[in-house]
Amino acid sequence: MKYIDHHVHTRYSFDSEASIEEYLINGKKMDLEYIIFTDHQDFGTNEKNYVPLIDYDEYIHTMKKLEKRYQLPIKIGVEIGYEKEHKGEISNFLNKYPIDFVIASIHYGDGGDFYEGSFFKEKNRKESYRRYFELILEMVENFQDYDVVGHLDFITRYGPFKERYYEYVEYKELIDIILKTIIKNNKGVELNTSGLRQGEKRIYPKIEVLKRYKELGGSVITIGSDAHFNQDYCAGYKEAKSLLKSLGYNKIYYFENRIGKAIDI
Repeated sequence: MKYIDHHVHTRYSFDSEASIEEYLINGKKMDLEYIIFTDHQDFGTNEKNYVPLIDYDEYIHTMKKLEKRYQLPIKIGVEIGYEKEHKGEISNFLNKYPIDFVIASIHYGDGGDFYEGSFFKEKNRKESYRRYFELILEMVENFQDYDVVGHLDFITRYGPFKERYYEYVEYKELIDIILKTIIKNNKGVELNTSGLRQGEKRIYPKIEVLKRYKELGGSVITIGSDAHFNQDYCAGYKEAKSLLKSLGYNKIYYFENRIGKAIDI
């Protein structure tokens, strides 16, 4: 089968105006077996852009209609914006709807948002990044109703610092615990290509983290463009595939009904 982009946003996400119909038209041109959408459901944020949450009864109804109209199966994925105080609410949502695939992401923390910058107030670069990885660790240690962790080190995209990069060795101890916990719980990580299209010109997480994940025994990995515009669907896939092969990965995963299946790269 042709690999399916596993991180795609539509007009239902607050930060996207992408047409579902255009995705489906392109998917048919690409001769895909199906298409999967992973729109935002961010729980616990005070950031007005993230609320209200998507009405998934209406969402699924719309997807079923479009699936029939365009004769291309649609899988229902979701990108969960995790917040520990709302873990029960997240689980209730995931138990209620027929979700095929769940990305668990951290988009905010300590009452602050990454995108609009409040998370970084009164924190220097190292403090901000360490705190972000601590939030990721709390998530993977205390929440298991997900399939892959999204854009694991994308915090560097948003910091208000002159130099945004980070060195893996600075946070190696924390990142290793995160990766070991993901592996222990039979979960995976996402190779997110969105950074290739933006200022950092890199994938998330960075190569050193993907190397370490494999060294520790990790194998479950998906590729996602994190498309918010129709033209970005599957963007960076060829580069991601070549990179994974160069790192010794020989399989990538796709998900249906929350079950991961491996296919050869």
